[in-house]
Amino acid sequence: MRKAREVLRLRLGLGLSQQRVAASCGVAKSTVWEYETRAKAAGLSWPLPESMDDAALERALWGPGRASPVAGRGMPDARYLKEELSKKNVTLMVLWEEYRKDNPNAYGYTQFCEHARRALRHLGLSMRQEHRAGEKMFVDWAGDRIRIVNADTGEVAHASLFVAVLGCSNYTFAEAMADQTSPNWIRAHVHAFEFFKGVAEITVPDNATTAVRRPERYEPDINPIYYDLASHYGTVVLPARVKRPRDKAKVEVGVLVAARWILAALRHRTFFSVEEANAAIRELRTRLNERVTRALKTSRRQLYEQLDLPALRPLPAERYEWTEWRVATVGPDYHVEFSRHFYSVPFQLIGSKVDLRVSPVALEVLYKHRRVASHLRSYVPGKHTTCKEHMPSAHRRYAEWTPERITAWAAETGPATATVAAEILRRRPHPEQGFRSCMGLIALGRKYTALRLEAACRRALDIGSPSYKTVKSLLASGLDRAPAIPKPVAPKEPEHGNLRGPAYYEEVHECC
Repeated sequence: MRKAREVLRLRLGLGLSQQRVAASCGVAKSTVWEYETRAKAAGLSWPLPESMDDAALERALWGPGRASPVAGRGMPDARYLKEELSKKNVTLMVLWEEYRKDNPNAYGYTQFCEHARRALRHLGLSMRQEHRAGEKMFVDWAGDRIRIVNADTGEVAHASLFVAVLGCSNYTFAEAMADQTSPNWIRAHVHAFEFFKGVAEITVPDNATTAVRRPERYEPDINPIYYDLASHYGTVVLPARVKRPRDKAKVEVGVLVAARWILAALRHRTFFSVEEANAAIRELRTRLNERVTRALKTSRRQLYEQLDLPALRPLPAERYEWTEWRVATVGPDYHVEFSRHFYSVPFQLIGSKVDLRVSPVALEVLYKHRRVASHLRSYVPGKHTTCKEHMPSAHRRYAEWTPERITAWAAETGPATATVAAEILRRRPHPEQGFRSCMGLIALGRKYTALRLEAACRRALDIGSPSYKTVKSLLASGLDRAPAIPKPVAPKEPEHGNLRGPAYYEEVHECC
């Protein structure tokens, strides 16, 4: 009756509000109201008569033969319960066992939980979440991990357990992953969607970096890869608030259940691969979902088939492929680099920052959320993948020229021009290195007439200098119009008696 006496002192003696009295005494506000009402009905006021002990006060409030709900039961203080329950692995069952040892007149477990929850409710109000069918999927990593032993080296690694729980039915998916990196986080989600045979409206993760790039209470910055996954499957990512486990209580409980029914069951087994561990996890996962719960007298699978499955959104036609997002700056050659390969973008974006969405088979370039380029993925380092539409018009014209096309154009201009172009290409280690000089010849052909270009090339061949600079100089100085340079004639051998001539050697040869 100590609390009843304290409630009457604070309420009737000091005039405090019911809410403040309830918070101070660790009881429900309805209990304060009940004590006050009964005391007024019994004609009691504060201070109580000095001769009124606890037994007399109990009879006055509840009448003969009735006892206070907590009289003689010694319920632990609400703050003590809250502090102990915040510790790891401490449950109401543990606290009830300790309470029962010290109290021979103790409550049973059900009543103990009822009084404990009623007291705790006023220390930290918690709204009970009602989950609609197909509305939410809660996801998280389990804290404990699974040992994986390398059969060849004996090296021990630890796989992480991914857990996903549907909010309405508690239907649970669990799978081991080699680590908690972003690719495995995405892959685990894909497997969970396929296991549930549908997609929930909302996906609720915690604030791990694989899900949220920058935690924020009102507008968290979702990781681009995770956002891309959600867009593909038509779900909304709604991260739990930082340090608010109640926002994802379903998965917290699901992780706990998975730890007890899966991780604890596998603690004595040795696995040599993640695949082997997942084979064992699938059996235990099935057993967990088929198990009939005591509270609902039905299994998770039955609830899932009746409630969640009909309400889930259908899976998309194509499975989501892992994509990687990067930010890149467009270089002065209108290319961006990814994995040491260069991909073109429209030249107007030179100097701009763009987003790269990279899959195993394709690379997409997005500027202000709009796709501006798409290329097949190339794994050849140091090379360029260039689309003609991305080039400036001058560069495009240059790129369209090939050794064959240059030779064909030169042949149309004249044989001397064709010979000069061929010589330019031949004298370079790589024909492409002579393209610029040949393009210079083409420019000269547009500036001067084809006849003058052919004449200049002919003169350049005559003087033994078939180059762009020589042809340009000849045209600029007008030497292409000068008379052709006569070819040098070998001097005629003079008549002389000492010259034997070829007939002499023929006679000598016949004698021999």
